[in-house]
Amino acid sequence: MTIIFESILPIFLLVSLGVWLKRSPLIDLTLWEGLEQLGYYVLFPALLFSTLATADFAGMKPDSTALATIGSITLMSAALLSLWPLLRARHVSPAAFTSIFQTATRWNGFMALAIAQKLYGPIGLSLTAMVMTLIIIPINVYNVGLLVWFNGGPKGLKFFAFKIVTNPLIVAAMLGIVLNYIGVTVYGPVLSAIDMLASASLSLGLIMVGAGLKVSDALKPSLVALLAVFLKLIIMPVFMVGTAYLLGIRGDSLLVIALGASVPTAMNGYLLAKQMGGDAPLYAAVATVQTVVSFFTIPLVLTLTGYIAAG
Repeated sequence: MTIIFESILPIFLLVSLGVWLKRSPLIDLTLWEGLEQLGYYVLFPALLFSTLATADFAGMKPDSTALATIGSITLMSAALLSLWPLLRARHVSPAAFTSIFQTATRWNGFMALAIAQKLYGPIGLSLTAMVMTLIIIPINVYNVGLLVWFNGGPKGLKFFAFKIVTNPLIVAAMLGIVLNYIGVTVYGPVLSAIDMLASASLSLGLIMVGAGLKVSDALKPSLVALLAVFLKLIIMPVFMVGTAYLLGIRGDSLLVIALGASVPTAMNGYLLAKQMGGDAPLYAAVATVQTVVSFFTIPLVLTLTGYIAAG
């Protein structure tokens, strides 16, 4: 519990800083939009590229893990899409649905990395990085595609494909994976510059979440927000752990998959919602509530998975 608390506390502190800065006279209100664009087009792509281009996957066999993680994300996405007619009948807007979808499928890989390192050491860190690599492209393709489809703009195949292949998050992730796979080493000073950008991305993303947060929505979450919390922190672990177990994954690998499934949503989805017509305030409220609730659900998921993994 202490390890998880120490991993989550910095996130709360930075989100709280964003809440305060947005409401203080220290920062001009016109700055926030530029910071959002900087994070979306530069800082978060740098983080994805740096992480995936330098991850060490030597000696790992990702076949069954890939099938379990990508398969469960795909099944979860399909299940969420099947909810849309029901939610629409309950007057949930398309923008709100995209934020439900994003917050239910995305996961904070960097929180997972921090917890995995403390709980399982270098092996857990490498396994978590491998899971991140496997699902980062499908998750972004599904979420970007959904935002394109639901934002009311053009929906032709060419337009959809263009949005996918030009999305900075997807481009950066694919480039990092390709360079890692073919063994190309990025020139040291260039990689150092990218790492410097990457180091600013997570903190800025958390501050931006706080800046976009409606405190009342987080303190008194709507039923829609609570639905997204339940889907991510309860249903997603059931999907991922169940799929992995059925595919014969056991031990530390199963625990790492459970950890990735049980952490709250990724903060970069907030910037994606802002840039592509999603419900960003709902995303921020859900992310905050998920982070609070995950303090209790992560230990529960890992404990139950531990019994399953041992069996």
